[in-house]
Amino acid sequence: MSDEIGIAGNRVRSFVERIEQLESEIADLNEAKKEVFAEAKGEGFDVKILKEIIKIRKQDKDERDEHETLLDVYLRAMETSEPEPVKEAA
Repeated sequence: MSDEIGIAGNRVRSFVERIEQLESEIADLNEAKKEVFAEAKGEGFDVKILKEIIKIRKQDKDERDEHETLLDVYLRAMETSEPEPVKEAA
């Protein structure tokens, strides 16, 4: 029975060590990404816009078109509506 636990223990250790290695690699990649954004900012680029571009590029064309259409519809709806009066605090 101790052999079964030893084998399972080694397998658990293997999974844990692999996950820890991946987490370390992810942390290194995130640090590298921060450095690229800092470099872009240093050259005068707007980091928020770069992040928005990255977000948009992850979407497929249909999803992007739907997003743009809804954004346009909502903005037009706001432009054509009357602003509500500001309520005074009690």
